[in-house]
Amino acid sequence: MSAAPAIQKVGIIGAGLMGNGIAHVSALAGLSVALLDAQPAALDRAVATVAKNMERQVSRSVIKAEERDAALARIATGTDYAAFADCDMVIEAATENEAIKLKIFQTLVPHLRADALIASNTSSISITRLAAATDRPAKFVGMHFFNPVPMMKLVEVIRGIATDDATFEATVALAKRLGKIPASAVDSPAFIVNRVLCPMLNEAIFALFEGVGTVESIDAGLKLGANHPMGPLELCDFVGLDTLLSVMKVLYEGFGDSKYRPCPLLVKYVEAGWYGRKSGRGFYDYSVNPPVPTR
Repeated sequence: MSAAPAIQKVGIIGAGLMGNGIAHVSALAGLSVALLDAQPAALDRAVATVAKNMERQVSRSVIKAEERDAALARIATGTDYAAFADCDMVIEAATENEAIKLKIFQTLVPHLRADALIASNTSSISITRLAAATDRPAKFVGMHFFNPVPMMKLVEVIRGIATDDATFEATVALAKRLGKIPASAVDSPAFIVNRVLCPMLNEAIFALFEGVGTVESIDAGLKLGANHPMGPLELCDFVGLDTLLSVMKVLYEGFGDSKYRPCPLLVKYVEAGWYGRKSGRGFYDYSVNPPVPTR
């Protein structure tokens, strides 16, 4: 078994919230970054977001101005997969949709070196199944970051059934280099954090749906009664109701257990396009400050 290459250049597919966060921490850690998105406008927004977030770190004396400048210079953007030809690892951070991810891997593989690793930032989908769609299941791994990436310390590192030791160890080493604490997880639906967290959020929506409490009382109950920094319905809006629904579907289909059934109210909100903060409306209406409950 050959050793995995030392990771010095990473590719990132998807310039959204997670992708720009992964680019941010990778560039600050001294890695060269190739950030790709199908939409040039998304790349422009991503670079602006990274620059703004790094500027905030400078203002708080977390990093120096010269570190910011050097990090920003390490990020190259583009729409062509050919940019990944010299990457040691490519991290897929596209939307939580298996069909989209599989299409991305199909496009990606012909551009990679034979020894390059592939990681998916999926929050719930089977790593084994995604890996099987590539030419290198042994070099495929789950690397699940948490939002906001520059602030959240955890990275779940998930081995598919075929992931080899060298790939797993290289990914753990990379997570540590990025200043993260890796948590090893088995390839089971939604892994560790979302397996525990998302059913709690779904249950909070059921409590609202069944009239057990209001938006305010449910959120206050968990903030004040369980010492959570954010109420569950507020957290749903932060995560994205579409993302939460995707994870609940993965759990429900993966285990076939009714305890993972998505709440009908969650389904209804997603059908309405009420995804939470990113769409301006979810369990709260974000068009006003402070946000107010929508029901």
